[in-house]
Amino acid sequence: MTPSPTVKSVNARLAGELAVDEARVAAAVRLLDEGSTVPFIARYRKEVTGSLDDGQLRMLEERLGYLRELDQRREAVLASIEEQGKLTDELRTALLTADTKSRVEDIYLPYKPKRRTKAQIAREAGLEPLADRLLADPTLVPEAAAGDFLNEEVADAAAALDGARHIIIERAGEDAELVGAVRAKFWSEGAVRTAPISDEVAKSPAGQKFRDYFDFSEPLETMPSHRVLAVMRGEKEQILALTMDGGEDEPYQAMVAQTLGINLGAKAPATAWLATTVRLAWRVRLMSTASVDARVRLRQRAELDAVAVFARNLKDLLLAAPAGTRTTLGLDPGFRTGVKVAVVDDTGKVVDTCAIFPHQPQQKWNEAKATLGALVARHGVQLIAIGNGTASRETDALAAELISDIKAAGADAPVKAMVSEAGASVYSASEYAAHELPDLDVTLRGAVSIARRLQDPLAELVKIEPKSIGVGQYQHDVTPGTLARSLNAVVEDAVNAVGVDLNTASVPLLARVSGVTDSLAEAIVAHRESTGPFRNRQALLKVPRLGPKAFEQCAGFLRINGGEDPLDSSGVHPEAYPVVRKILDRSGVTLAELIGNERSLRSLRPAEFADDRFGIPTITDILAELEKPGRDPRPAFTTATFAAGVEKVGDLKPGMVLEGVVTNVAAFGAFVDVGVHQDGLVHVSAMADHFVSDPHTVVKSGQVVRVKVIDVDVDRQRIGLSLRLKDEAKGGGPAKRPAGGPDQGKRPNPNRGKPAGQNKPARASTPPSGSMAEALRNAGFGK
Repeated sequence: MTPSPTVKSVNARLAGELAVDEARVAAAVRLLDEGSTVPFIARYRKEVTGSLDDGQLRMLEERLGYLRELDQRREAVLASIEEQGKLTDELRTALLTADTKSRVEDIYLPYKPKRRTKAQIAREAGLEPLADRLLADPTLVPEAAAGDFLNEEVADAAAALDGARHIIIERAGEDAELVGAVRAKFWSEGAVRTAPISDEVAKSPAGQKFRDYFDFSEPLETMPSHRVLAVMRGEKEQILALTMDGGEDEPYQAMVAQTLGINLGAKAPATAWLATTVRLAWRVRLMSTASVDARVRLRQRAELDAVAVFARNLKDLLLAAPAGTRTTLGLDPGFRTGVKVAVVDDTGKVVDTCAIFPHQPQQKWNEAKATLGALVARHGVQLIAIGNGTASRETDALAAELISDIKAAGADAPVKAMVSEAGASVYSASEYAAHELPDLDVTLRGAVSIARRLQDPLAELVKIEPKSIGVGQYQHDVTPGTLARSLNAVVEDAVNAVGVDLNTASVPLLARVSGVTDSLAEAIVAHRESTGPFRNRQALLKVPRLGPKAFEQCAGFLRINGGEDPLDSSGVHPEAYPVVRKILDRSGVTLAELIGNERSLRSLRPAEFADDRFGIPTITDILAELEKPGRDPRPAFTTATFAAGVEKVGDLKPGMVLEGVVTNVAAFGAFVDVGVHQDGLVHVSAMADHFVSDPHTVVKSGQVVRVKVIDVDVDRQRIGLSLRLKDEAKGGGPAKRPAGGPDQGKRPNPNRGKPAGQNKPARASTPPSGSMAEALRNAGFGK
């Protein structure tokens, strides 16, 4: 339904929120409505949108849906009130200027069809005039005034006054301005308060995980998302009782009285009765509504923050440096069940598998090393990928000894690297893994996944549901739909930013390409398997059900290496090939002479080749692609070297400087794997010599860093780290739980793709300061 002309258009509202011209917003909205994807618009329609980037477009897409739903609801409410014959000009204006769904619902509340309330029954009994009289003239004696309204339905004065009170309370509770003001005050001045639901629960092992929240309070407006989700988990597990406390009652009662026109200080016969009515309106109606609203808002904000943290970590992980097309040996460590071994060639194809038993109880160390040595020699293994789960350091030691022996023999030795195996077992047991590796046992599929993750993290991780990758913050406490939408957008943006090899990509990877659905991805692979590799991008149009629109959306993101046209291996869209031909004609060179010729390409002026369809932004992108065709935006591959002899928390000593890998970044710091099966915490206050408000500005998931061990608690498996290598180490007091709740500080369980164990939540940290002692206290370490 088209909004009223007096309503500010959706495009105008979006333009205001994004601080861009409305014409650019209108163009982006039109493209989205026509079925274009965010990656396609951001990359290939810069002239149309004025170069809106993918972040702006994602925000626009999200808000577009919300604002359209808002307009639809507004029109439905207007129609409902008009049908009741109660739509006034003032009411229409209020609805047309409402900028949120909650505001629309507040205005609609008095007119919303509802079950018979006590107030409605009182009106039907003729008691509304009594309520009006008492509000208008507090000099009346309530009992005497009520005597005029007795009838068959109203037995006595007390019943009449009760009915009048219900009417007044409902009026207050349905006054949109009052409800909005109370909601705002409750949010800005209220707090969350928590306590155990009983002494018995508090003493239980499950209750002890939440003991720091047994007498806890924090302002609603500033409570961090990780603590919000922690206390809400405690409530869900029936450990904690949560209360939304708006503060003292008197200010709220004064707001109610003012709205109803009641002077609580008047010395009049009806004042006491009216004051009781005001108190009940606040305590029974408005306080309950404000508390529910605050809880919903608190959870929504916490979820948005948690999803944002997860999305950022996921993006960093997906865009981690690939080791490249090199033959890789994957090791999925284990003790009793052995180490599962898989060798994949440079294309990711499985060429060999086995299991070895170097660790307890079998302890066939030399036999295992000989087996691995034979595989390395037979297949020319260049990389060894070791899963970071149980027995990982012991297996890493085996690989290190093998590499040393190979080097001692004068041969080229492979490079080893530790790889996160979070979600590997999820992949192994998946339907797609069974289809992709039908002849392999489930346990061996994990080793294959680990090897391929080292070759190309993005290509392998897209086969796993994003929430199972294990880089989130309370992802299991977030609404699944909210999380899924955000993470799917991250995966889509990452895949399209890198580009996909059309002739080697899996179905899950192709399905993340702009314009390619799951069924279309399957059709592309089936066509490739039946007719052979694609020789050019135009051959995509021969794939069943892949029409011109899908081709437009996906072609620029699909790469064909060694095909008939060198441009097919670049990010230049086929629709822009004529522009390249124009550049060649004016330059007087061949494509082979121009590609990679930095000097020639940088001497060209984009404006000379721009026209009505392809403007300067697109021409600039084309020249950049020709300079480095098919360039990968991901960083160069590096590996962390874990310190020899440091394999468990007990091996760590304050003052050690170690190399490690960032495994997770949270709002309060970053977790780093230093090779001891337990991630250490670098609190945000120990990340730099200056104040850091966002840890993501300093580190990202997958980054190799050097850290100093500040504090170690072997009993509780706590490790305090610092990125400031000049910081003084602590003398060895117990390291307390980092602020953040039950999930913080624990390594993800690769078998379930979610944090293992439940840790103790912490109290609100104090603002960070310069000293390391204070930084440790802020992180939750020491006393």
